[in-house]
Amino acid sequence: MTNNRDGFQSRIGFVLAAAGAAVGLGNIWGFPTQAANHGGGAFLLVYFIVIFALALPALFTELYLGYAAQANPVQALKRAWHTKAPKLGAGAGYLGLGGAVVMLSFYSIVAGWMLAHALAPIAQMLDLPKVAEFLSNDSLARNLVFTPLMLLLTASIILQGVKSGIEAWSRRLMPLLLVLLVGLIFYIGSLDGAAEGFAHYLKPDFDKVWDADLIIAAMGQAFFSLSLGVGCMMIYGSYLKPGANLGKLTLSVAALDTSVAFLAGLLIVPAIFVASHNGVEVFANGKLIGEGQLIFAVLPQLFEAMGAMGLVIALAFFVLMSIASVTSTISSTEIPVAFLVENHDMDRKRATALVTLVVAIASGTIIMNFDWLFGLVIQVFTQYQLPLMGLFYFLTLGWVWSRGNKLAESNHPGIKVLLWYIRLVCPILMTAVFINVALK
Repeated sequence: MTNNRDGFQSRIGFVLAAAGAAVGLGNIWGFPTQAANHGGGAFLLVYFIVIFALALPALFTELYLGYAAQANPVQALKRAWHTKAPKLGAGAGYLGLGGAVVMLSFYSIVAGWMLAHALAPIAQMLDLPKVAEFLSNDSLARNLVFTPLMLLLTASIILQGVKSGIEAWSRRLMPLLLVLLVGLIFYIGSLDGAAEGFAHYLKPDFDKVWDADLIIAAMGQAFFSLSLGVGCMMIYGSYLKPGANLGKLTLSVAALDTSVAFLAGLLIVPAIFVASHNGVEVFANGKLIGEGQLIFAVLPQLFEAMGAMGLVIALAFFVLMSIASVTSTISSTEIPVAFLVENHDMDRKRATALVTLVVAIASGTIIMNFDWLFGLVIQVFTQYQLPLMGLFYFLTLGWVWSRGNKLAESNHPGIKVLLWYIRLVCPILMTAVFINVALK
Protein backbone atom coordinates (compact mmCIF):
# COMPACT_ATOMS: atom_id res chain seq x y z
CA MET A 1 0.00 0.00 0.00
CA THR A 2 2.59 2.56 -1.02
CA ASN A 3 0.26 4.38 -3.43
CA ASN A 4 -1.48 7.56 -2.24
CA ARG A 5 0.58 7.56 0.92
CA ASP A 6 0.22 10.45 3.29
CA GLY A 7 3.27 12.69 3.34
CA PHE A 8 4.83 16.00 4.27
CA GLN A 9 3.33 18.96 2.47
CA SER A 10 6.16 21.46 2.90
CA ARG A 11 9.93 21.63 3.28
CA ILE A 12 9.71 23.46 6.62
CA GLY A 13 7.18 20.93 7.88
CA PHE A 14 9.55 18.08 7.13
CA VAL A 15 12.58 19.85 8.63
CA LEU A 16 10.71 20.66 11.85
CA ALA A 17 9.32 17.13 12.13
CA ALA A 18 12.66 15.41 11.42
CA ALA A 19 14.53 17.80 13.71
CA GLY A 20 11.84 17.16 16.33
CA ALA A 21 12.50 13.43 16.00
CA ALA A 22 16.20 14.10 16.46
CA VAL A 23 15.84 16.65 19.24
CA GLY A 24 15.27 14.54 22.30
CA LEU A 25 16.32 14.36 25.90
CA GLY A 26 19.84 13.38 24.81
CA ASN A 27 20.31 16.81 23.26
CA ILE A 28 19.05 18.71 26.27
CA TRP A 29 20.53 16.71 29.13
CA GLY A 30 23.20 14.52 27.53
CA PHE A 31 25.02 16.92 25.22
CA PRO A 32 25.71 19.68 27.77
CA THR A 33 27.25 17.37 30.38
CA GLN A 34 29.29 15.56 27.71
CA ALA A 35 30.65 18.92 26.56
CA ALA A 36 31.32 20.17 30.09
CA ASN A 37 33.16 16.98 31.04
CA HIS A 38 35.26 16.79 27.86
CA GLY A 39 37.04 20.09 27.55
CA GLY A 40 34.15 22.51 26.97
CA GLY A 41 34.82 24.39 23.75
CA ALA A 42 37.26 21.67 22.63
CA PHE A 43 34.39 19.15 22.69
CA LEU A 44 32.19 21.58 20.75
CA LEU A 45 34.85 21.99 18.06
CA VAL A 46 35.33 18.23 17.66
CA TYR A 47 31.57 17.66 17.82
CA PHE A 48 30.92 20.07 14.95
CA ILE A 49 33.63 18.37 12.86
CA VAL A 50 32.17 14.94 13.65
CA ILE A 51 28.69 16.10 12.65
CA PHE A 52 30.04 16.59 9.14
CA ALA A 53 32.28 13.51 9.19
CA LEU A 54 29.78 10.93 10.52
CA ALA A 55 26.35 12.23 11.48
CA LEU A 56 25.53 14.02 8.21
CA PRO A 57 26.36 10.99 6.02
CA ALA A 58 24.45 8.73 8.43
CA LEU A 59 21.42 11.02 8.36
CA PHE A 60 21.55 11.25 4.56
CA THR A 61 21.89 7.46 4.27
CA GLU A 62 18.87 6.73 6.45
CA LEU A 63 16.72 9.41 4.79
CA TYR A 64 17.73 8.24 1.31
CA LEU A 65 16.87 4.58 1.99
CA GLY A 66 13.32 5.59 2.96
CA TYR A 67 12.95 8.27 0.29
CA ALA A 68 14.01 5.99 -2.56
CA ALA A 69 11.70 3.17 -1.45
CA GLN A 70 8.74 5.38 -0.46
CA ALA A 71 7.99 2.71 2.14
CA ASN A 72 8.48 1.72 5.77
CA PRO A 73 11.88 0.35 6.92
CA VAL A 74 10.94 -3.33 6.46
CA GLN A 75 9.95 -2.78 2.83
CA ALA A 76 12.76 -0.29 2.18
CA LEU A 77 15.54 -2.58 3.38
CA LYS A 78 13.98 -5.65 1.72
CA ARG A 79 14.02 -3.80 -1.62
CA ALA A 80 17.58 -2.58 -1.11
CA TRP A 81 18.69 -6.19 -0.51
CA HIS A 82 16.45 -7.72 -3.19
CA THR A 83 19.34 -8.93 -5.39
CA LYS A 84 21.41 -10.34 -2.52
CA ALA A 85 19.33 -11.43 0.47
CA PRO A 86 15.88 -9.83 0.71
CA LYS A 87 15.05 -11.81 3.85
CA LEU A 88 18.11 -10.38 5.59
CA GLY A 89 17.08 -6.86 4.60
CA ALA A 90 13.53 -7.43 5.82
CA GLY A 91 14.92 -8.99 9.01
CA ALA A 92 16.94 -5.86 9.72
CA GLY A 93 13.77 -3.85 9.17
CA TYR A 94 11.93 -6.01 11.70
CA LEU A 95 14.81 -5.51 14.13
CA GLY A 96 14.33 -1.77 13.66
CA LEU A 97 10.62 -2.15 14.39
CA GLY A 98 11.46 -4.02 17.58
CA GLY A 99 13.97 -1.31 18.46
CA ALA A 100 11.32 1.37 18.01
CA VAL A 101 9.00 -0.46 20.41
CA VAL A 102 11.85 -0.95 22.90
CA MET A 103 12.79 2.73 22.66
CA LEU A 104 9.19 3.77 23.18
CA SER A 105 8.85 1.45 26.17
CA PHE A 106 11.53 3.26 28.20
CA TYR A 107 11.28 6.69 26.56
CA SER A 108 7.58 6.93 27.41
CA ILE A 109 8.41 6.33 31.07
CA VAL A 110 10.99 9.13 31.07
CA ALA A 111 8.63 11.37 29.10
CA GLY A 112 6.03 10.74 31.79
CA TRP A 113 8.49 11.97 34.42
CA MET A 114 8.92 15.19 32.44
CA LEU A 115 5.18 15.73 32.18
CA ALA A 116 4.72 15.10 35.91
CA HIS A 117 7.50 17.57 36.77
CA ALA A 118 5.91 20.13 34.42
CA LEU A 119 2.61 19.85 36.30
CA ALA A 120 4.23 20.03 39.77
CA PRO A 121 4.79 23.85 39.70
CA ILE A 122 1.16 24.34 38.65
CA ALA A 123 0.04 22.26 41.66
CA GLN A 124 2.21 24.44 43.91
CA MET A 125 0.75 27.61 42.41
CA LEU A 126 -2.73 26.23 43.14
CA ASP A 127 -1.65 25.50 46.74
CA LEU A 128 -1.94 21.73 46.37
CA PRO A 129 1.21 20.59 48.22
CA LYS A 130 0.31 16.88 48.35
CA VAL A 131 -0.36 16.79 44.62
CA ALA A 132 2.89 18.66 43.96
CA GLU A 133 4.76 16.17 46.13
CA PHE A 134 3.24 13.22 44.24
CA LEU A 135 4.20 14.80 40.91
CA SER A 136 7.77 15.59 41.99
CA ASN A 137 8.70 12.31 43.69
CA ASP A 138 9.42 9.07 41.90
CA SER A 139 6.90 6.32 42.65
CA LEU A 140 5.28 3.28 41.08
CA ALA A 141 1.90 5.03 41.13
CA ARG A 142 3.26 8.07 39.27
CA ASN A 143 4.81 5.85 36.59
CA LEU A 144 1.54 3.95 36.17
CA VAL A 145 -0.36 7.22 35.71
CA PHE A 146 1.97 9.29 33.51
CA THR A 147 3.44 6.66 31.19
CA PRO A 148 -0.01 5.83 29.75
CA LEU A 149 -0.76 9.57 29.54
CA MET A 150 2.30 10.10 27.33
CA LEU A 151 1.37 7.08 25.21
CA LEU A 152 -2.15 8.44 24.70
CA LEU A 153 -0.83 11.92 23.88
CA THR A 154 1.49 10.44 21.26
CA ALA A 155 -1.26 8.23 19.85
CA SER A 156 -3.63 11.18 19.51
CA ILE A 157 -1.12 12.91 17.22
CA ILE A 158 -0.25 9.78 15.21
CA LEU A 159 -3.97 9.10 14.62
CA GLN A 160 -4.20 12.33 12.62
CA GLY A 161 -1.67 11.12 10.05
CA VAL A 162 1.48 12.70 8.66
CA LYS A 163 0.16 15.99 7.30
CA SER A 164 -2.51 16.75 9.92
CA GLY A 165 -0.76 15.09 12.86
CA ILE A 166 3.04 14.82 12.72
CA GLU A 167 3.68 17.83 10.47
CA ALA A 168 1.03 20.09 12.02
CA TRP A 169 2.12 19.42 15.59
CA SER A 170 5.82 19.69 14.74
CA ARG A 171 5.16 23.15 13.30
CA ARG A 172 3.62 24.14 16.65
CA LEU A 173 5.89 22.36 19.11
CA MET A 174 9.35 23.02 17.66
CA PRO A 175 9.05 26.85 17.55
CA LEU A 176 7.67 26.74 21.12
CA LEU A 177 10.64 24.60 22.18
CA LEU A 178 13.07 27.12 20.67
CA VAL A 179 11.30 30.09 22.29
CA LEU A 180 11.35 28.42 25.73
CA LEU A 181 15.00 27.43 25.30
CA VAL A 182 16.18 30.93 24.33
CA GLY A 183 14.04 32.57 27.03
CA LEU A 184 15.46 30.30 29.72
CA ILE A 185 19.03 30.95 28.51
CA PHE A 186 18.56 34.70 28.93
CA TYR A 187 17.04 34.35 32.39
CA ILE A 188 19.57 31.83 33.77
CA GLY A 189 22.36 33.85 32.15
CA SER A 190 21.42 36.87 34.28
CA LEU A 191 21.96 35.01 37.58
CA ASP A 192 25.07 34.90 39.77
CA GLY A 193 27.40 32.06 38.80
CA ALA A 194 26.20 31.84 35.18
CA ALA A 195 29.27 33.59 33.75
CA GLU A 196 31.52 30.85 35.12
CA GLY A 197 29.25 28.26 33.48
CA PHE A 198 29.40 30.02 30.10
CA ALA A 199 33.21 30.10 30.34
CA HIS A 200 33.36 26.39 31.30
CA TYR A 201 31.13 25.48 28.35
CA LEU A 202 32.56 27.73 25.65
CA LYS A 203 36.24 28.17 26.51
CA PRO A 204 38.25 25.56 24.58
CA ASP A 205 40.87 23.45 26.27
CA PHE A 206 42.84 22.72 23.11
CA ASP A 207 45.09 20.26 24.93
CA LYS A 208 42.10 17.89 24.87
CA VAL A 209 41.20 18.24 21.17
CA TRP A 210 43.23 15.15 20.24
CA ASP A 211 42.13 13.16 23.28
CA ALA A 212 40.80 9.79 22.05
CA ASP A 213 38.06 9.68 24.70
CA LEU A 214 36.84 13.14 23.67
CA ILE A 215 36.78 12.25 19.96
CA ILE A 216 34.89 8.98 20.53
CA ALA A 217 32.48 10.72 22.94
CA ALA A 218 31.82 13.39 20.30
CA MET A 219 31.25 10.74 17.61
CA GLY A 220 28.81 8.83 19.78
CA GLN A 221 26.95 11.97 20.83
CA ALA A 222 26.70 13.20 17.22
CA PHE A 223 25.26 9.87 16.05
CA PHE A 224 22.83 9.42 18.94
CA SER A 225 21.69 13.05 19.01
CA LEU A 226 20.21 12.70 15.51
CA SER A 227 18.17 9.61 16.51
CA LEU A 228 19.90 7.52 13.88
CA GLY A 229 19.78 3.74 13.66
CA VAL A 230 16.21 3.06 14.68
CA GLY A 231 14.41 3.93 11.42
CA CYS A 232 12.82 7.26 12.42
CA MET A 233 14.59 9.12 9.64
CA MET A 234 13.90 6.33 7.16
CA ILE A 235 10.15 6.55 7.69
CA TYR A 236 10.20 10.36 7.55
CA GLY A 237 12.31 10.22 4.38
CA SER A 238 9.70 7.93 2.82
CA TYR A 239 7.06 10.65 3.31
CA LEU A 240 8.96 13.19 1.22
CA LYS A 241 7.56 13.99 -2.21
CA PRO A 242 9.52 12.83 -5.28
CA GLY A 243 11.99 15.48 -6.42
CA ALA A 244 12.90 16.63 -2.92
CA ASN A 245 16.41 18.04 -2.50
CA LEU A 246 17.62 15.47 0.00
CA GLY A 247 21.05 17.06 0.41
CA LYS A 248 19.66 20.44 1.48
CA LEU A 249 17.04 18.84 3.71
CA THR A 250 19.72 16.73 5.43
CA LEU A 251 21.79 19.85 6.10
CA SER A 252 18.75 21.72 7.43
CA VAL A 253 17.74 18.95 9.84
CA ALA A 254 21.29 18.49 11.13
CA ALA A 255 21.77 22.25 11.51
CA LEU A 256 18.56 22.65 13.53
CA ASP A 257 19.31 19.64 15.72
CA THR A 258 22.89 20.79 16.36
CA SER A 259 21.68 24.31 17.12
CA VAL A 260 19.28 22.99 19.75
CA ALA A 261 22.04 20.87 21.31
CA PHE A 262 24.36 23.89 21.41
CA LEU A 263 21.65 26.11 22.91
CA ALA A 264 20.87 23.42 25.49
CA GLY A 265 24.47 23.66 26.61
CA LEU A 266 24.10 27.43 26.94
CA LEU A 267 21.20 26.73 29.32
CA ILE A 268 22.21 23.64 31.28
CA VAL A 269 25.89 24.28 32.04
CA PRO A 270 25.38 27.84 33.35
CA ALA A 271 22.35 26.57 35.31
CA ILE A 272 24.58 23.98 36.97
CA PHE A 273 27.04 26.66 38.01
CA VAL A 274 24.22 28.89 39.24
CA ALA A 275 23.07 25.93 41.35
CA SER A 276 26.62 25.50 42.65
CA HIS A 277 26.70 29.21 43.52
CA ASN A 278 23.53 28.58 45.56
CA GLY A 279 25.19 25.77 47.54
CA VAL A 280 23.92 22.78 45.53
CA GLU A 281 26.43 19.92 45.06
CA VAL A 282 27.09 19.62 41.32
CA PHE A 283 30.44 17.83 41.07
CA ALA A 284 31.32 14.18 41.67
CA ASN A 285 34.91 12.96 41.35
CA GLY A 286 35.90 16.19 39.68
CA LYS A 287 33.23 15.98 36.96
CA LEU A 288 29.76 17.39 36.60
CA ILE A 289 27.18 14.91 37.83
CA GLY A 290 25.27 12.68 35.45
CA GLU A 291 22.19 13.51 33.42
CA GLY A 292 19.51 11.88 35.60
CA GLN A 293 20.68 13.50 38.81
CA LEU A 294 21.12 16.79 37.01
CA ILE A 295 17.55 17.01 35.73
CA PHE A 296 15.71 15.54 38.70
CA ALA A 297 17.90 16.62 41.65
CA VAL A 298 20.20 19.57 40.94
CA LEU A 299 17.91 21.76 38.82
CA PRO A 300 14.81 21.28 41.01
CA GLN A 301 16.91 22.38 44.01
CA LEU A 302 17.94 25.46 42.04
CA PHE A 303 14.34 26.24 41.05
CA GLU A 304 13.26 25.85 44.69
CA ALA A 305 15.94 28.31 45.79
CA MET A 306 14.53 30.91 43.38
CA GLY A 307 11.25 31.22 45.28
CA ALA A 308 8.12 32.20 43.34
CA MET A 309 10.05 32.88 40.14
CA GLY A 310 11.50 29.38 40.43
CA LEU A 311 8.03 27.90 39.90
CA VAL A 312 7.70 29.73 36.58
CA ILE A 313 11.18 28.68 35.48
CA ALA A 314 10.55 25.06 36.55
CA LEU A 315 7.28 25.05 34.58
CA ALA A 316 8.98 26.44 31.45
CA PHE A 317 11.93 24.05 31.74
CA PHE A 318 9.89 20.87 32.15
CA VAL A 319 7.44 21.93 29.43
CA LEU A 320 10.54 22.25 27.24
CA MET A 321 11.63 18.74 28.25
CA SER A 322 8.12 17.37 27.65
CA ILE A 323 8.06 18.83 24.12
CA ALA A 324 11.45 17.27 23.38
CA SER A 325 10.05 13.94 24.60
CA VAL A 326 6.84 14.07 22.55
CA THR A 327 8.50 14.99 19.25
CA SER A 328 10.70 11.89 19.66
CA THR A 329 7.93 9.49 20.71
CA ILE A 330 5.87 10.60 17.70
CA SER A 331 8.57 9.56 15.21
CA SER A 332 9.26 6.23 16.92
CA THR A 333 5.55 5.35 17.04
CA GLU A 334 5.12 6.11 13.35
CA ILE A 335 7.58 3.34 12.38
CA PRO A 336 5.50 0.33 13.51
CA VAL A 337 2.23 2.11 12.66
CA ALA A 338 3.36 2.66 9.05
CA PHE A 339 4.44 -0.99 8.86
CA LEU A 340 1.03 -2.24 9.98
CA VAL A 341 -0.78 0.10 7.59
CA GLU A 342 1.35 -0.75 4.56
CA ASN A 343 2.23 -4.41 5.09
CA HIS A 344 -0.93 -5.63 6.80
CA ASP A 345 -3.62 -3.38 5.33
CA MET A 346 -4.65 -2.04 8.74
CA ASP A 347 -6.32 1.33 8.96
CA ARG A 348 -4.35 3.94 10.90
CA LYS A 349 -6.74 3.88 13.86
CA ARG A 350 -6.37 0.15 14.50
CA ALA A 351 -2.61 0.22 13.85
CA THR A 352 -2.10 3.09 16.30
CA ALA A 353 -4.21 1.36 18.95
CA LEU A 354 -2.31 -1.92 18.55
CA VAL A 355 1.13 -0.26 18.73
CA THR A 356 0.10 1.80 21.75
CA LEU A 357 -1.18 -1.33 23.52
CA VAL A 358 2.03 -3.28 22.82
CA VAL A 359 4.20 -0.39 24.03
CA ALA A 360 2.01 0.02 27.12
CA ILE A 361 2.52 -3.66 28.00
CA ALA A 362 6.29 -3.35 27.44
CA SER A 363 6.46 -0.16 29.51
CA GLY A 364 4.39 -1.76 32.27
CA THR A 365 6.78 -4.72 32.35
CA ILE A 366 9.73 -2.34 32.78
CA ILE A 367 7.93 -0.33 35.46
CA MET A 368 7.11 -3.44 37.48
CA ASN A 369 10.74 -4.64 37.22
CA PHE A 370 12.30 -1.21 37.18
CA ASP A 371 15.44 -1.70 39.29
CA TRP A 372 17.10 -4.21 36.98
CA LEU A 373 15.21 -3.92 33.68
CA PHE A 374 15.15 -0.17 32.94
CA GLY A 375 18.93 0.26 32.76
CA LEU A 376 19.40 -3.04 30.91
CA VAL A 377 16.91 -2.12 28.18
CA ILE A 378 18.55 1.29 27.64
CA GLN A 379 22.02 -0.29 27.60
CA VAL A 380 21.14 -2.93 24.99
CA PHE A 381 19.33 -0.39 22.82
CA THR A 382 21.90 2.43 22.86
CA GLN A 383 25.13 0.44 23.08
CA TYR A 384 24.31 -2.34 20.64
CA GLN A 385 21.28 -1.88 18.44
CA LEU A 386 21.67 1.76 17.36
CA PRO A 387 25.33 1.66 16.28
CA LEU A 388 24.97 -1.77 14.63
CA MET A 389 21.91 -0.65 12.67
CA GLY A 390 23.74 2.52 11.62
CA LEU A 391 26.60 0.36 10.34
CA PHE A 392 24.09 -1.88 8.53
CA TYR A 393 22.57 1.15 6.77
CA PHE A 394 26.01 2.29 5.56
CA LEU A 395 26.80 -1.17 4.21
CA THR A 396 23.39 -1.42 2.57
CA LEU A 397 23.66 1.86 0.68
CA GLY A 398 27.37 1.62 -0.03
CA TRP A 399 27.90 -2.04 -0.96
CA VAL A 400 24.68 -4.04 -1.28
CA TRP A 401 22.07 -1.97 -3.06
CA SER A 402 22.92 -1.67 -6.75
CA ARG A 403 19.92 -2.01 -9.09
CA GLY A 404 17.66 1.01 -8.66
CA ASN A 405 20.17 2.87 -6.46
CA LYS A 406 20.51 6.23 -8.20
CA LEU A 407 23.57 7.11 -6.13
CA ALA A 408 25.41 4.00 -7.40
CA GLU A 409 24.23 4.64 -10.96
CA SER A 410 25.20 8.32 -11.00
CA ASN A 411 28.28 9.61 -12.87
CA HIS A 412 28.31 12.93 -11.02
CA PRO A 413 31.79 13.37 -9.43
CA GLY A 414 30.40 14.75 -6.16
CA ILE A 415 27.96 11.85 -5.76
CA LYS A 416 30.72 9.35 -6.54
CA VAL A 417 32.89 10.87 -3.82
CA LEU A 418 29.95 10.77 -1.36
CA LEU A 419 29.23 7.13 -2.18
CA TRP A 420 32.85 6.07 -1.67
CA TYR A 421 32.95 8.04 1.58
CA ILE A 422 29.86 6.14 2.76
CA ARG A 423 31.42 2.87 1.61
CA LEU A 424 34.86 3.24 3.16
CA VAL A 425 35.11 5.95 5.82
CA CYS A 426 31.71 5.85 7.51
CA PRO A 427 31.79 2.12 8.38
CA ILE A 428 35.21 2.59 10.03
CA LEU A 429 33.98 5.55 12.09
CA MET A 430 30.76 3.73 13.00
CA THR A 431 32.68 0.63 14.05
CA ALA A 432 34.86 2.80 16.30
CA VAL A 433 31.72 4.20 17.96
CA PHE A 434 30.29 0.70 18.42
CA ILE A 435 33.47 -0.71 19.93
CA ASN A 436 33.65 2.23 22.33
CA VAL A 437 30.05 2.11 23.54
CA ALA A 438 29.84 -1.70 23.59
CA LEU A 439 32.93 -2.02 25.75
CA LYS A 440 31.91 0.68 28.25
